[in-house]
Amino acid sequence: MRSVTLYSKPDCHLCMDALEVLLRVQVDVPFALSELDITTDEMLHRAYFDRIPVVEIDGEQLFELFLDEDAFKEALTTIA
Repeated sequence: MRSVTLYSKPDCHLCMDALEVLLRVQVDVPFALSELDITTDEMLHRAYFDRIPVVEIDGEQLFELFLDEDAFKEALTTIA
């Protein structure tokens, strides 16, 4: 099963939009989803502050700022 990580922070409308896309896709294409709040870790906060949301699949960062649903589905099903 693929592993997807969403780097986000509270009160981030782009992060909420990305999470909605992830949950919608997860219904049809199962994957393990974890969400990391960058405000809980200083290193994460520095690394992702101006890039969130960031979405990675199996440790590879593929999307930041905006998550295109079709591109995400394609990446989820084609990247090995």
